[in-house]
Amino acid sequence: MKKRTFGTYSLAIGAFAMVMTGCGGKKDESTEAPASTAVPAAGKTVDAATAGEVTGSVKLDGAAPKMRTISMAAEPNCAKAHSGPVTSEEVVTGDGGALANVVVYVKSGLDGYSFPAPSTPVKFEQQGCQYHPHVAGVMVGQNIDVANADMTTHNIHPIPKVNREWNESQPPGAAPIEKSFPRDEIAIPVKCNIHPWMKAYMAVLPNPYFQVTTKDGAFDLKNLPPGTYTLTAWHELYGTSDQTVTIGAKESKAVTFVFKATPPAAD
Repeated sequence: MKKRTFGTYSLAIGAFAMVMTGCGGKKDESTEAPASTAVPAAGKTVDAATAGEVTGSVKLDGAAPKMRTISMAAEPNCAKAHSGPVTSEEVVTGDGGALANVVVYVKSGLDGYSFPAPSTPVKFEQQGCQYHPHVAGVMVGQNIDVANADMTTHNIHPIPKVNREWNESQPPGAAPIEKSFPRDEIAIPVKCNIHPWMKAYMAVLPNPYFQVTTKDGAFDLKNLPPGTYTLTAWHELYGTSDQTVTIGAKESKAVTFVFKATPPAAD
């Protein structure tokens, strides 16, 4: 009878210890890896022997709005870096209404494919109290190297909606700030809390089929597998425009996006 009582008491103590460990005890971190370390399932890869491409251009229909002049009187070091007046960069055009700073990308049609992030980082520089480039395209998980070429301190402050916000100061001569974003988002506004005229955007894409247009408005999305795709063109002022395109094996298609000119939004 005593043995039975002792055994029952021992079991109760053991159960109580297990409950306490589960509620407040330290977990064994070696057996519970964070979700971020999970290896994604392998997907289809692109067959270069059958891949095609989509080329095209982005244009502005109508006269480009006049951009405002930026005063850098409060930052003489940056003002000296410019030979003439500096204007904002919401709308930058080239010959024939070609529109720059447009992100053209494959929005859908790549289900089942897997695209690892490139090992080469995207360069994002502050020079003359402006961001270069004004619009940067980067893949999910790809590193972004933020550098300061000015003789003044900057404060880099991306303001995402689905990624984590960060805000870091960078004095002159400091090492590049290295960051990445784990989720696709188009596009993340970037500002400098010290110099309010400094604005840029980071477009985070889940695949490598994207390009940011320059003043010639052109884009070329190479090595696309045969299929039907939704292409999207994004501009900070004019919003988005979608087109559907189908390419066959080794086929090349041309697409033109046209945005209607409107006055720039007030700050």
